Amino acid sequence: MTSEHSSRKGSAGFQPVSSLETTRRRLPHWQQCGSVYFISWVCRPGQTLDPAEQNVTLEAIRFWDTRKWTVYAAVVMLDHVHLLAQPLAGPDGGYINLGEIIHSVKSFSAQKINRTRRAQGSLWQVERYDRIVRDEAEFLEKWQYIRNNPVKAGFVERPEDYQWLYEKQD
Repeated sequence: MTSEHSSRKGSAGFQPVSSLETTRRRLPHWQQCGSVYFISWVCRPGQTLDPAEQNVTLEAIRFWDTRKWTVYAAVVMLDHVHLLAQPLAGPDGGYINLGEIIHSVKSFSAQKINRTRRAQGSLWQVERYDRIVRDEAEFLEKWQYIRNNPVKAGFVERPEDYQWLYEKQD
């Protein structure tokens, strides 16, 4: 690329991103106001969820729906979670922090599950995977991935038959 080409803002189709926050553990986490995210997290090695614990986890995800985020689709599997969600605008004009919402869900569900198990310690791995959904095609692809996760795992023949699948209705 020539210096003339690279000096023009957006000349290669890339536009600078405003209001982008980045954090990092092992994985990078990019947060941009108003974005929709594909999010996944997993249980610690050796941990799995029973049906009641899957209920607790899905309820914790849905608790913040319309309060702190919009949840478009979510699935709670035996040892991991996938969801499509969009943090809502906060009272200060910015957006509610994605990491804080996820921490709340993971912390609440782990505490409630540990009480039932009479156990202590972490249920979920600390790290999560999150990706800003870039366009409608990717949004639909991630939604289908979430829907088909229980089918692919052999738990049900139709996504609608999986008890721990949530999809926002229009």
